[in-house]
Amino acid sequence: MTYQTIESRLRVNGFVCKDPTVVKAEDFFSTGLDKAGDTGKKLGSNVTAVNILTVIEGQLLVGFVTSNTDNGNRLFTKMLKKGDVFVFPEGLIHFQFNPGHTKTVAIGALSSQNPGTITIANAVFGSKPPISDDVLAKAFQVDKKTVDWLQAQFWADNNN
Repeated sequence: MTYQTIESRLRVNGFVCKDPTVVKAEDFFSTGLDKAGDTGKKLGSNVTAVNILTVIEGQLLVGFVTSNTDNGNRLFTKMLKKGDVFVFPEGLIHFQFNPGHTKTVAIGALSSQNPGTITIANAVFGSKPPISDDVLAKAFQVDKKTVDWLQAQFWADNNN
């Protein structure tokens, strides 16, 4: 991905974007989807077309990590409540966590008819055949005994 400034506006892959040095979690957040929108338009609808997670009931801690930018791997998090929306940039590691205070219902809208689900720990430490413990030890900067222990754990099937 190449960043370039054109007419004092930052562009990524041709699209105008906010300067990544000043981005914050609120830039990916919206509230109020639990309330009716303006449907008085000609077609009688109001559409928000993004990859989103919307909280219907309860609350979720959500977030994502940027990947290898000039500012490092930055973490963006936000606590969502009923009607709140959070956008996850496509392809980045992200999470949703119910802190256990309430029962929670949320809807995720994705940009693919078959987006799949990858649990990172399962994919990395539970792959078949396993990724070499030499590779994982180097990547995670831990000793091989730690990698062997992690690979020996029970890893749930991502599709269940």
